[in-house]
Amino acid sequence: MTTAGSGSDAMGDLRVTPTLVIPAGELDISFHTSGGPGGQHANRSATGVVLVWDYGTSSVLDDAQRDRLATQLGSRARGGTLRVAADNSRSQWRNRSRARAQLADLVREGLATPRRRRPTTPSRSARRRRLDAKRRRGDTKRLRRRPEAE
Repeated sequence: MTTAGSGSDAMGDLRVTPTLVIPAGELDISFHTSGGPGGQHANRSATGVVLVWDYGTSSVLDDAQRDRLATQLGSRARGGTLRVAADNSRSQWRNRSRARAQLADLVREGLATPRRRRPTTPSRSARRRRLDAKRRRGDTKRLRRRPEAE
């Protein structure tokens, strides 16, 4: 899932990369009762976590990073905010840790620069193999035709 030190603790600032740390004040966290198994505990305890980060007004990102997040994450980054929900566990602390880790992964993924494609050309032997295969396929199809009337 995530590595240690990547924001898996449940309180404080969120470390996304060694150089990017989201201050705890910029993270909006709310709790709700989660569905699913758990019986009375799930019905009475607010263990589900919703974590929201407004990256559009964040002080830790520059304009290029904001644009990259918006383009890379697409519909996940609506209106300059990222929203992550976690309600898998019966423990609020574990759900909070999971939500923080998911947000860190999402931001890390969104800020990663995609590798540039290096244009390549097929080798001479690859071109020859492709044309030979096309020729064999054409011969097969020609043999399947009706004989021409002479």
